[in-house]
Amino acid sequence: MRRATRRRLLTVGLVFALSFALGGALLVYFAPFWLIERVTDAYLFKTGVHHREVLVDGHRIHYLEAAPQQHGAEDKPVVLVHGLGARASDWAALIPALARHGYHVYALDLLGYGRSDKPFHGDASLSTEERIVSGFIDTLHLKQPDVGGWSMGGWIAAKLALDEPAKVRRLLLFDSAGVYMTIDFPISLFSPSNQAEFDQLVDRIEPNRHYVRVPSFAIPGLLRNFERGKWFVDSSLSSMLDGREILDFRLHRLKMPVLIVWGTEDKLTPLADGERMHSMVPQSVLVELRGCGHLAIAECASTGIPSVVHFLDAEPPSPASVTVMPAPKR
Repeated sequence: MRRATRRRLLTVGLVFALSFALGGALLVYFAPFWLIERVTDAYLFKTGVHHREVLVDGHRIHYLEAAPQQHGAEDKPVVLVHGLGARASDWAALIPALARHGYHVYALDLLGYGRSDKPFHGDASLSTEERIVSGFIDTLHLKQPDVGGWSMGGWIAAKLALDEPAKVRRLLLFDSAGVYMTIDFPISLFSPSNQAEFDQLVDRIEPNRHYVRVPSFAIPGLLRNFERGKWFVDSSLSSMLDGREILDFRLHRLKMPVLIVWGTEDKLTPLADGERMHSMVPQSVLVELRGCGHLAIAECASTGIPSVVHFLDAEPPSPASVTVMPAPKR
């Protein structure tokens, strides 16, 4: 190959590489959440999880679905409900694990969240989101699924189990909200507008070890994403804080088997809340995950997921108990 031709090829290659690097840097800066979603999507696709949509109460609801990976397995549906300001993909660690153990998993984006419809000035109250989850189960013709919820999603799942107990076989609560608690942090925590507030949110959710590390140059893009979702977060928060939906005087009415999974270092919904829920539900199983924060089932998947599978598989249902799991190896 002539020297001039080699130089031209090297120049073209260098320009292409620099353009690719610059494009990646711009994506990280201007649209980091889009990039995080694409990486998560790739992982979910690789593990057999697929994106779906369904109309519920006139709204387009996005959900993730993973069919059981055991050939000929009985269809055992599990519905998962995310927390405040979150989305279905936050269950990325649990969804494929349950599918591998023979469960048919459905994780929906609540109204106003993730890739579901965001109606202008829509209602994202607990009651509305409970109605969406109930309608989701009806629309997909799921027969008495196991229903799990994380944080605010646990509150919604517990409300559904109380209001329509025939729809829920077993209830799973992960670092759940729903009982009276002292708010020792600013409500604006959930919609940070600058890096200091973003750092406060991360430290509150992940006090010991950051499950997801975000470089500082990507934070402006994440803050823009928080701003876009602020209306629905505020709507949900308003419903959570008005006191009318508190479950303290209702939880004892739950009759189905209940699993309560909690990070011992949770600084958002403290372990004491989980222990109180356990005392209110006589048949409940409490699993404490040492060294884990509010994102316990993701941060400590290696110790938490086996407990979930054991609870779902147990026939007859596991008796009331408290188990403390050791902190996972880092």
